[in-house]
Amino acid sequence: MRAFQVGNATFGDGRLTIIAGPCVVESADHALMMARECSSRARESGLDFVYKSSFDKANRSSIKSFRGLGIEAGLDVLRQVKEEVGVPILTDVHEVSQVAIVAEVADVLQIPAFLSRQTDLIVAAARSGKAVNVKKGQFLAPHDALNIVEKAREAGCEKLLLTERGATFGYNNLVVDMRSFPIMRQFGAPVVFDVTHSLQLPGGLGHATGGQSEYIEPLARAGVACGVDAVFMEVHECPERAPSDGPNALPLDRLQSLLNVLRDIHNLVRSSSA
Repeated sequence: MRAFQVGNATFGDGRLTIIAGPCVVESADHALMMARECSSRARESGLDFVYKSSFDKANRSSIKSFRGLGIEAGLDVLRQVKEEVGVPILTDVHEVSQVAIVAEVADVLQIPAFLSRQTDLIVAAARSGKAVNVKKGQFLAPHDALNIVEKAREAGCEKLLLTERGATFGYNNLVVDMRSFPIMRQFGAPVVFDVTHSLQLPGGLGHATGGQSEYIEPLARAGVACGVDAVFMEVHECPERAPSDGPNALPLDRLQSLLNVLRDIHNLVRSSSA
């Protein structure tokens, strides 16, 4: 396992790290509030924390869907969060042309699931010198993620994360195969469980994606029991008003209790395998 640090957060090395924040950058005030609230809860639970939010959501159900503030305004907000709250930043890149400018702000460049086979994008992100998180596509088997690792490592990436976010299961549904966590950890990169996106119902509302946030806690507990290195959660103080991915987001008022449970499960798993 190639453990590494991103700012003041560690991935691997027996740690459980939390990646959390709203799906998309809504405003500077909202981002700063969410970063402070999420990071303080992670600290309270004794867990490392990385703030996640997207400046643009390119993969949307409808042409009318809210996508974010755009790359310039969105990155300005994320830079402000990084400087004022003092947390590492994770955000998506969708095109090779975005990598250099996003790398000036973000500590972790994230490759979205539907782009996980895009060799040029993975190589460009790997060569940026920043940590890279690749979400395994909903259409890929866990053992296929080895190809992702080989592409990134061939391009010189020493800080690589692999993320499970569910596999397509019929129409408008996803399912998580818990075998994927030990399988992907064999490839030597810390493994992340994106629990909230695993509970999406893609396109399930017709004009937008639905979700089943009521199952976040049991799935998160199961993933940590399987030995993941980090948990990824989209969190919002008022999911019913969130402009993106509200149906599968964790309400902020449920975050602290969940983090405490995940910490305890993680410590139990570590002690039993020591």
